[in-house]
Formats: sequence, structure tokens, C-alpha cells
Amino acid sequence: MGAEGFETITLERDGELPGLATITLNRPEKLNAISGRMHRELQEACRELADDAETRVVIVTGAGRAFSAGADLGGSTSDPNRPPLAALGAERSPLRERLRAMQGNRTAAALEGLPQVTIGAVNGLAIGGAVVLLACLDLRIAAVSAWFSIPEVDLEIPLTWNALPRLMRELGPARTRELVMTCDRFTAEQAAAWGFVNRVVPDGGAVTAARELARQLLAKDPVALAVTKSTCAALTEAMVPVHVTHSDPDYLVLARLLAQERGGR
Repeated sequence: MGAEGFETITLERDGELPGLATITLNRPEKLNAISGRMHRELQEACRELADDAETRVVIVTGAGRAFSAGADLGGSTSDPNRPPLAALGAERSPLRERLRAMQGNRTAAALEGLPQVTIGAVNGLAIGGAVVLLACLDLRIAAVSAWFSIPEVDLEIPLTWNALPRLMRELGPARTRELVMTCDRFTAEQAAAWGFVNRVVPDGGAVTAARELARQLLAKDPVALAVTKSTCAALTEAMVPVHVTHSDPDYLVLARLLAQERGGR
């Protein structure tokens, strides 16, 4: 599958700025909810970019009015207040949840492992797994009305995708605990104050600002920039590959089975 065969994302090399590529999550009618196909296409795009020596900066954004509503749970993804996973009936099973969790972690790792400098351009809401994917990028720019939420606890879903180590790395342990336990939404300005977002820009300007930042980065010495990126990644690498944590898919399955034995949901 090449860039021409993608259905849920687009991958474009920039004609004006050589060395820049843009990945766009392209399910605007579903607020760019991350389906199984989107996971596979994002992973394929990352494989393609990993072998592309000409591309030095990658922007990741969403089509329409959202960055992404997070994982597509099969419900009404046009509504940010999605029902608990229990309401999805047959869609909910330990095996299905395990596979979804593994798929999400593969996508996160693929974005995190890109050799290029990565910039998230957040044009609207970013929910759940979308916040995790943003945490895998090097830099983040958000429109002033953009907002973020990590609602998994309210949706009765433990966090997966190795989300907790990634979020703690980018937001800090105390702030991460608060956000994932309360499920409170937070604004672009708050995200900037906490260091999660690098720049807040007027509405409609996230991609433009990301392109200007890309232009600045592309003017740097390519070797120095690449080595700096890889060194930064190496310094924080140990914070993510936690092999046995509550973010792991196998832990999720075990927790569900224990809850069933105890008469839980």
C-alpha cells in the first residue's frame, strides 16, 4: 500500500518546502476517529517515511474541525461524549480489546520512531488516543479553541497504547494522574502552560504555523538536526518501553476477566 492507496489518511510531500511531508487524518465525517484501517495506514506511512532520506520534517494534522476523536470504538464518533464501551455489546470482548490495544501501541511506536522531526498541528478537539499520538510527536502547535480530553476512565476503559508512560514523559506524573483520573478536558492555553503544546495560534492557523516552524527547521544543518532529534529520543526512551504496566493489553484482558469473576462489569 503506497500513499495513493490510502483511504483514511493522506500523505503529501510539500512542493513549496522540499523536505516537508504532511500526514492528514482524513475521516472528517467521523472527527477523524482512529479505525483499524487508519492504524494500518499510519503504520504504512511511517514505514514509507522511515526510508525517505529526502524528508526531514513531518507534520501530522486532522482534516476538518478535529484533530481526532480518538479510537473508533464503533459507536457514534461524531459525538465527543461517546457511550461507555459496555454499550457497544458484541464489540466488547477481552480479545478484541487486546488487539485494539496492540494496534494502538504499534501506531504510537511508529510515529515515535520516525527519524524526521515531527510536528502536531491541532486544529480542533483531540480525545483519548489522539492525545497519546500527539505525545509521540516532537513538537505540537494548537489552535486557540482546540481542546483535549483523556476520557477512558469515564468510558470504563483502562488506558492502553502504553499511554501512561508517554503522557507522563510529556506532561509530568502529577498532571497526568490528574487528567487521566478526572477525565477533565483541558484547553490549548492550559496545554501550553503545562508544556504539552509549544505554541498556541489563532483558529485556522495551526497548519500554517506548523509549516513556518518546519521552514525554520529545514534551514538547519540536516545532520546536526537529525543527531539532536535522535539524542533527545535516546534520553527519554527508557520512559516508554515499560513491559508490564497497567497500559499493557495483556493487563487489560486480565483485569476484565478478574472483574467478571467478581461480578463486575
